[in-house]
Amino acid sequence: MTFRLVGYVELPEHQSSGGFDHAAVHRGRRQLFVAHTANDAVEVIDLERDAYVGSIRGLPGVAGALVSDERDLVFTSNRAADTVSVISATELLVVTTVPVGSRPNGLALDEGRGVLLAAGVGAPYTLTFVDIAKAGPVGSIQVAGRTRWAIYDRSSDAFFVNIADPPGIVVVDAGDPTEVSRTIPVPVAGPHGLDIDPAGRLFCACDGGRLLILEPPSYHAVSAVTLAGAPDVIFLDEGPGHIYVAIGDPGLVQVIDVNDRSVDQTVETEAGAHTLALDADRHRLFVFLPGTHRAAIFEHEP
Repeated sequence: MTFRLVGYVELPEHQSSGGFDHAAVHRGRRQLFVAHTANDAVEVIDLERDAYVGSIRGLPGVAGALVSDERDLVFTSNRAADTVSVISATELLVVTTVPVGSRPNGLALDEGRGVLLAAGVGAPYTLTFVDIAKAGPVGSIQVAGRTRWAIYDRSSDAFFVNIADPPGIVVVDAGDPTEVSRTIPVPVAGPHGLDIDPAGRLFCACDGGRLLILEPPSYHAVSAVTLAGAPDVIFLDEGPGHIYVAIGDPGLVQVIDVNDRSVDQTVETEAGAHTLALDADRHRLFVFLPGTHRAAIFEHEP
């Protein structure tokens, strides 16, 4: 299947430096939310019309964006304010803001318990856990290095967080988020993007130009796919069995075949385009282009 460009969504121009960062899809509402760091805002895209519909402002240095379909909420990490915000997806308004650790970035949600993890990229490097219902932090763990992407896995009931240096993935038991339960060594420099499949395999994209596949329970790397540069965000699309890897320099998306464990296709995007969003229902990928402040839409040819 050939991955091809099918259109663009024009977004507000940058008001300062910073471009775009993390993005997430609300599958029930068919809306996409992307952190527009340059504007201290989250931009909202209607996925039915492929159109920009509005901005949620007042989010200083917003970096992370995470959606809860079940709770009809959007969460953001606000690096410039050391806070996370809880946003009503119905009203597109901030409901509450909670102080967390230094420069929060990556977010992950334990939906069942209603606990949000915010991973800080400012020293001392911490993982802060927020009770959504109480709108307050319930604990914090210090980790050895700068955090990167974070995920929650329901099957193992655990949070996984990439640590850039020393390279590794820390694991926290979601039922007792008071300490790191395990650290998985990563044999390539700079773990960055992270995702997981239903079998519990971790996919870790590293600054050293490798996408690693780590299988449980040992989580030893069983495969390493060579990438065209230092990656950032990755998404697994289970339908076609692809992992999409954003590479900001020179501006590419690489499509990895999970079964073959090889690069299926490399698609040019734009210099600095390091973040993505996956519409898993239609198997479409949105790539955020900082130079032209818009989102490029890619899909597979029939």
